[in-house]
Amino acid sequence: MEDMRRGMPTWQDELASLMDGGLQYDGSPIDMTADTESRSKSSGFGSESGSESVESFKDQVMGFMKSWGEMLLDLAIGCKDVAQQTLVSEDSVVVRKLRKPAAKISKKLSFLNEYLPEDRDPAHAWPVVFFVFLLALTALSFSSDHDRSVPVLKKIRLHLPSASRGQLPDGRYLAYQELGVSADRARYSLIVPHSFLSSRLAGIPGVKESLLNEYGVRLVSYDLPGFGESDPHRARNLSSSASDMIDLAAALGIVEKFWLLGYSSGSMHAWAAMRYFPDRIAGVAMLAPMVNPYEPSMAKEEMAKTWEQWPRKRKFMYFLARRWPSLLPFFYRRSFLSGNLEPLDQWMSISLGEKDKLVITDPVFEDLYQRNVEESVRQGIAKPFVEEAALQVSNWGFSLPEFHMQKKCRTSGVLSWLMSMYSESECELIGFRKPIHIWQGMDDRVTPPSMTDYISRVIPEATVHRLPNEGHFSYFYFCDECHKQIFSAIFGEPRGPVELSEQRRESHKPEQPETGLPDTSSTKE
Repeated sequence: MEDMRRGMPTWQDELASLMDGGLQYDGSPIDMTADTESRSKSSGFGSESGSESVESFKDQVMGFMKSWGEMLLDLAIGCKDVAQQTLVSEDSVVVRKLRKPAAKISKKLSFLNEYLPEDRDPAHAWPVVFFVFLLALTALSFSSDHDRSVPVLKKIRLHLPSASRGQLPDGRYLAYQELGVSADRARYSLIVPHSFLSSRLAGIPGVKESLLNEYGVRLVSYDLPGFGESDPHRARNLSSSASDMIDLAAALGIVEKFWLLGYSSGSMHAWAAMRYFPDRIAGVAMLAPMVNPYEPSMAKEEMAKTWEQWPRKRKFMYFLARRWPSLLPFFYRRSFLSGNLEPLDQWMSISLGEKDKLVITDPVFEDLYQRNVEESVRQGIAKPFVEEAALQVSNWGFSLPEFHMQKKCRTSGVLSWLMSMYSESECELIGFRKPIHIWQGMDDRVTPPSMTDYISRVIPEATVHRLPNEGHFSYFYFCDECHKQIFSAIFGEPRGPVELSEQRRESHKPEQPETGLPDTSSTKE
């Protein structure tokens, strides 16, 4: 044992070998009061020739972070490999269960590949498109104008039911409002369907009772199905909308022909009544009429001028309404169905002209706007608004050129066609043969003037009143002179309500055959 120990170095020898200065420990006590310089030299830390540079704290942190980064990278690669082997591989449970549903969905959405360039793989292109869509959606949710003050949102109030309601043949009820002269003394009956996010309370905003009495007008405005206090419709379309209007007129005792007034998107319900029940319409007045922006009969220039007037957000909402209307409730519940009343220009996504800006800041307009929106969203459901938005951009079932008056001859051959050139016995007039008056503000940025230009082109019989420097609201809201001009154009001279003696004369007057010609009292402006 002693020999083995002699052959191995002792711990004193090993400790001495670690010291560069050759410090030897002989077992005697160490002098702790020795000179610091000599101790540093003996340990080698103060030597410039035999020492290495000390690693700084920054280098230690960088090395630590680098090591952690390599570990996380290895972990991510390992997780990726595990996911590929367990989820993405052909034999995984997830792939086996989702293979058939994914194939069906891919087949249904394959029509979208037509919008991609020919050299793009859909598997690579559509994830990029979806990612860009999310970024655009996030950008749209924030205002780019940081300098303007944030408006104070008003709370939507609840009101007790107060509308009169008329029952339709199918048992539903439509809420309505009557202004002007009574039914038995009305010289003219004027029915007004409201526009989007509106109600029966709008009617003709600010119209004076004295003006209605002067012309003998019975003004009836009503809530569309699902709006205000009207019952919803299970499958609403423009045909059912026209039927509702006619049934409501019958329920209110309007047996003669009545006039229609359509404002903005409410005009599409007027178009529908003109198409399906022309014999019940005496004439039509439209202000800033909305047409389908996807209408195939629009010229490329007309369509381009229409779309270029709208902001990106408005275009995006029209796109959703046409392609994916089921996504609209997501946006509606975060705007006017949230219980807060947003400013008009925000929910409509519009930039207004100078006159419109003055109108919407008027306290009288703000009061009507708030009360009108509160009545419109009374039921708190998104379905009627989704239906209304989808109707604006979907196939109407008819096109506006059908209202153009033209001669149609029944010909069965070349000989019959030649005979029809000299005889009108086999020919008839088709189209809408009643007066059509249109008022269009040339500074309107909600329904651009290009829409009215399109109407004027396809229905040349329509009397178009172009209004310089007027916007979407300035000519219709709280403008007494404007309302008088409208009544004068469609009704002629004011004749007041029908008197009892006049009713008796009318009842004994023989019926006159309808000529089908428009009212000559209307003039262009």
